[in-house]
Amino acid sequence: MRKGLQNVVNENNNYKIIAVDDEEGIVDSLSIFLKRSGYDFTGVTDPMEAIEKVKAEHYDLMLLDFIMTPIHGDQVVEEIRKFNKELYILLLTGHKDLAPPLETIRRLDIQGYCEKSDKFDQLLLLIESGIKSIAQMNEIKKINEQLSETNEKLEEAYLSTIQTLRYTVEAKDTYTRGHSDRVSQYSVLIGKHLGLSDKELHDLEVGGLFHDIGKIGVPDAILRKESKLTDDEYSEIKNHPAIGAHILSSATIFQDIIPIVKHHHEKYDGTGYPGKLKGEDIPYLARIAAIADTFDAMTSKRSYRDSLPMDVVISEFERCKGTQFDPKLDDLFLDILKNHYDEIEKIRENY
Repeated sequence: MRKGLQNVVNENNNYKIIAVDDEEGIVDSLSIFLKRSGYDFTGVTDPMEAIEKVKAEHYDLMLLDFIMTPIHGDQVVEEIRKFNKELYILLLTGHKDLAPPLETIRRLDIQGYCEKSDKFDQLLLLIESGIKSIAQMNEIKKINEQLSETNEKLEEAYLSTIQTLRYTVEAKDTYTRGHSDRVSQYSVLIGKHLGLSDKELHDLEVGGLFHDIGKIGVPDAILRKESKLTDDEYSEIKNHPAIGAHILSSATIFQDIIPIVKHHHEKYDGTGYPGKLKGEDIPYLARIAAIADTFDAMTSKRSYRDSLPMDVVISEFERCKGTQFDPKLDDLFLDILKNHYDEIEKIRENY
């Protein structure tokens, strides 16, 4: 056998073809023809068995007779497409007038059909064309997987860097230590009571962890000051949400949590910062984080005061409903404080 032909045969052996025809003679002929061309070939005369084989094993291409018993080829494809969308299928018909309607071929994603013949030249061309398409699809899939893996590694590296920044902030500001973890968990707790999706709960969790990351840009003297801040010093503190959003803006992994980081100090009446956003204009998850952040601030011991008693905390949330906080979210959190406080205590015990 010539070297070029041998290489083609060896390459074809990488692809698995299954043929389904209830006439055993046709399956035998296809077997001889396709094995000679180097393909890994399986022949089946029972269409129901063919469906089970495709479920159990990987095949690249299927040659499928249309008129069969107990079910026709289009019904076989109907079943296969329920669990396999990628199998390349060529339909074989005894006569072109017996082929299914074009709408059916398109709906079932049948890649082509061919009239049966004693000569297999046309069929071989269709198979070769199909194998080229499959090879391209596999290459694209491989590239996408490599890109995905690369992106995951980049995102992991960026996440690790941001975690390091968070720990740096905690080293600068003793109050922040544990605060971000608790805000994260309180936010998730509120989200669960709201019935939010897993994606939204994940964003609340990560957003809570990094909501104060912008404090990396606030001078240590201000963060550690034990007495009351001056107006200028308070203005410096108020920059931290915008700084945090800027730090996270260069990585796609953080795009969905940036609104939490940037707007967790907005107030429902529009008097918050940095955007003075009002009501529904404040991102929903940021409104949740604002409640969690304020609750932890009130229940944490500070250099200038002790943690506030729970009755004072509850009265503050009742007083600030509709001004500082979204009234519906405020009501829900008050219900958690009054009727599900054991869930809050579990978080406080862990952090």
